[in-house]
Amino acid sequence: MKLFSSTITALERGLDYSVQKQKAISQNIANADTPNYKAKDVSFKTVLENEMNANFRAIKTNSKHFDFKYGQASGNSIVEKSDTSYLHNGNNVDLDTEMAQLAENQIYNQALVDRINGQFNTLKSVIRGGK
Repeated sequence: MKLFSSTITALERGLDYSVQKQKAISQNIANADTPNYKAKDVSFKTVLENEMNANFRAIKTNSKHFDFKYGQASGNSIVEKSDTSYLHNGNNVDLDTEMAQLAENQIYNQALVDRINGQFNTLKSVIRGGK
């Protein structure tokens, strides 16, 4: 028996992604002046593939249907942006871009937290009998 609905589980996974993104952005900002440091980003595609491999199950209804192949996505969803260099020291961190991504990620994170709070408030109301 699941204690929480799949909505809360999905929101929790969204928060996990947001935390990984926050760490990557924070590392990029902290290393903005580090020679040869390459900016990192969280790959949504890798996170999606990991979730699909873990949760997606297909049922063949006909023997002529194709088999579903489950590829092995890497567990690490942090991707290094090594194809650019903005500074003379080999660093490719663009502070303006990182600050914009930081603000966007904070808004995303807060929206998820608000939604989870709403889910828990609904559960609390149900437990109290609608009071």
